[in-house]
Amino acid sequence: MPDLIGLVSYASFFLVFATAYAIITLGLNLQWGYTGLFNVGVAGFVALGAYTSALLTTPPQPGHLAGFDLPVAVGMLAAMAVTGLVGAVIGALALRLRQDYLAITTFGIAVTIQLIANNATVLTGGPFGLQFIPKPMQSWLGTGLPWTLAYLGLALALLTVAYLGIEKLVNSPWGRVLRAIREDEDAASALGKTSFSFRLQSFVIGSMLMGLGGAVYAHFVGFIAPDDFLPILTFQLWAMLIVGGSGNNRGAILGAYVVWGFWSAAGGLMRGWVPQAEQARAAALQVVLIGCLIALMLVLRPKGIWGEKLKVAKPDSAL
Repeated sequence: MPDLIGLVSYASFFLVFATAYAIITLGLNLQWGYTGLFNVGVAGFVALGAYTSALLTTPPQPGHLAGFDLPVAVGMLAAMAVTGLVGAVIGALALRLRQDYLAITTFGIAVTIQLIANNATVLTGGPFGLQFIPKPMQSWLGTGLPWTLAYLGLALALLTVAYLGIEKLVNSPWGRVLRAIREDEDAASALGKTSFSFRLQSFVIGSMLMGLGGAVYAHFVGFIAPDDFLPILTFQLWAMLIVGGSGNNRGAILGAYVVWGFWSAAGGLMRGWVPQAEQARAAALQVVLIGCLIALMLVLRPKGIWGEKLKVAKPDSAL
């Protein structure tokens, strides 16, 4: 019985992380999979959402400017609002750039956000991070398995709402315009569509989902620091989208669970097989293994496990 409880506890712990990453990957899929926006600064938006929610919901602490002790729901909504606002400002300035230039710009912005978090000690705690981030429902469920399962239910509910909302959008005329812009922006513009406006809307909504995923992560862990949002996080999230299949929301979600499972299993094997003195150095092999997984997927299934399925228009029966 203790082994079963331990297995369920680990599985629920694993699934909460994977679900938070799935929410973020949905946002990345909207930007890249449907609109073709090459955002390499995902970690920055995740950090922004995590810190926003944490700063608003933590209790007042000596030496910190923030700490408003607001409800967690308010913090999560604020995380989406702030990342959406920042995404709108960044998008208005950067979305006129294309491909590599947009990638360089978003990467620079993510690094800037991470550096601010690392140095604005009075606000973010600096390298020591933010502690005492409230965990919803913990006051009446405690800190054990019941709370983890309840939080998993909350995370899955948020993922479901995000998935249904994005599915509604991408299957609407708005979503069809996004795909048209992705395939040929000049042709879409020639048909009277304001490409920049649609690209900006996609970037903002995707950024909001990244902020929500960051908030879900922060309130589960209860502690965040700048080292949680290094560029390796962006690499992991892109791997999730590539493996799962861009242009398909179900594929994006599946990729998050598959890659996080692969990453966790690789880490467990490293800890079991590699001597403790070499584990810090061997941790880099996890990145190598993810890279190998991406390369294998690109060779065997270029569109991912559950990639986009293009709809072929049926000929008019009257013809």
